Amino acid sequence: MTTDLNFEATYLELHDMFYDRGSIYPVDNPTLALFNDTLATSIGLDATSLKRDIDLLAGNRQTETSFSQAYAGHQFGHFTMLGDGRALMLGEHVTPDGTRVDVQLKGSGPTAYSRGGDGRAALGPMIREFIISEAMHALGIPTNRALAVVQTGEAIMRQGPKHGAILTRIASSHLRVGTFQYATAFGSIDDVTALADYAIGRHDSDLTDAPDRYERFLGRVVERQAKLIANWQLVGFIHGVMNTDNMFISGEGLDYGPCAFMDTYHPETVFSSIDREGRYAYANQPYIGSWNLARLAETLLPLLGETKEDAVDVANRQLTRYTELYKEAYFTGLAHKIGIDVRKDGDDALTDELLRLMMETESDYTNTFRSLTLGEIESLPFAKRDDGKAWIDAWRKRLSDQGPDKDVRQFMRQHNPAVIPRNHHVEKAIQAAERGDFGPTEALLMILRDPYNYDKPSEYVSAGPPRTYPYQTFCGT
Repeated sequence: MTTDLNFEATYLELHDMFYDRGSIYPVDNPTLALFNDTLATSIGLDATSLKRDIDLLAGNRQTETSFSQAYAGHQFGHFTMLGDGRALMLGEHVTPDGTRVDVQLKGSGPTAYSRGGDGRAALGPMIREFIISEAMHALGIPTNRALAVVQTGEAIMRQGPKHGAILTRIASSHLRVGTFQYATAFGSIDDVTALADYAIGRHDSDLTDAPDRYERFLGRVVERQAKLIANWQLVGFIHGVMNTDNMFISGEGLDYGPCAFMDTYHPETVFSSIDREGRYAYANQPYIGSWNLARLAETLLPLLGETKEDAVDVANRQLTRYTELYKEAYFTGLAHKIGIDVRKDGDDALTDELLRLMMETESDYTNTFRSLTLGEIESLPFAKRDDGKAWIDAWRKRLSDQGPDKDVRQFMRQHNPAVIPRNHHVEKAIQAAERGDFGPTEALLMILRDPYNYDKPSEYVSAGPPRTYPYQTFCGT
C-alpha cells in the first residue's frame, strides 16, 4: 500500500497537438464532500492520507504530469472541435500490480478547449456522476469511477448561483472515438498511427506486434461497445448523450450527466433535456453505438488497407459483427433475466412478448423482473390479462423444460438487480447535498453498492410517487 499517487504521463509522448499543458486555477476554500475509500484501496492508495491532500483533489497543485486532452466529436450528429473544457488530467497512476489508470479532475477550471466556458462544475451534477458510476460498477457494467467530490467554496452561475465542486474520476484511459476523429481532422496519418499504436498499447497490448493489429483493434472496440450497450439496455439505463466524444475506446461508460434509469418501460423514453428529437432514446442506443463505431472506422481507414476499397472492406468486416454481438449479448441477457440458462429457438419471441406486455401496461422495468424473480406473479400489471396469463403459462412451461435441479430463483437473482438509482432518490440526495447534508447520498450509495441483495428496504425498491410531468435531467455544464 502506498500513500501517494504514482503518476506517469505516457500520453504526453504523443504529438503535442493532442494536449495542452496550461495553467491551473486554484480555489480558496476547498472541502472534501465525498470520498471513495474502496476505490482508493483497490488502486493501491492509502485513503486516509489521500483525503488529507485536499489541494491535489481541488486542482490547487500542479503536477508534472498534468494536461488537458484535445478531441473532436459528433454532438447530436454534428461534427465539432472539442476538448477537455473543464477537465485536467493529473496523470496516469500506476498501481502496485502495474495497472495504469487515468486520474482526472472535472470542474477544475478553464482550459485551452473551454470555448468560452468557466471550466467549473456544480455540486449537483458531480453528485449524480458519483452515484451513477458507483451504481454501474456494482451492477458489473464497465465504467469510469468517482474517487472524490470536493466543494470549491465558490459559487458558479448556471440557472442561478450553484455550489461549485470538482470531481476526481478514475478510468482505464480517456481515449475516445472523438480523439481519433480529432487526429484525422487536424493531424496527419502519422498522428493517427501514433494514436492507434498508443491505444493498442493501453488496452490491447497483446496485439502490439500483430501484422493486422489495426483491424483487430477495431474489432476489439466493436466487441466492447456491443457488450456495454447491451448491458445498459438490460438494466434500463439511458445515457442521454451518446456523442462520439462520450464513447471510450476501453468500453467503459463515462459522463453521467443527463442520464437516468428507466422506471416505466417504454422504448422511446428520453430523459435528457437537450435531446429534443429523441436521438439517444432508450431504443436508439444500440443503433447509435453502431453509428459511433462507423465514425471510428472512418478514422482508421488509412491503416486498414493499401487501397481505400480494401480498407473499407476490412472496416465493414468488423463493423458488421456489431449487430450479432449486440443481439447475442442482449437476448442472452434477457433470457437470463427470466430464468433461462441456455437460450434456444423461441426464447427471443418469449422475451419480446414480455416487453410488449410491459409497455402496454406501463410496467416498471426493474420491478417487473424483480417480481418474476421473487415469484410475485399476481403483482404484475399484466397478470390478469388474457395475453398476460398466456405469457406466464408459456414462461413457466419453458422453465420446467430446464429440469427440476435448476435453481431458477437464485439464477434470476444474479441477473436482476433488486435496486437501481431511482430518480427520486438521486434527486433527494442531490438536493440534500446542496443544503450541506451528504447523509442521503451516503445512504443511497450503501444500498446501490449491493444491488443484487433482495433484502432491501422497500423505500429503495419503489418507483416513487406518480409524476404529473416527464422526468428530465440536465448536462450541468
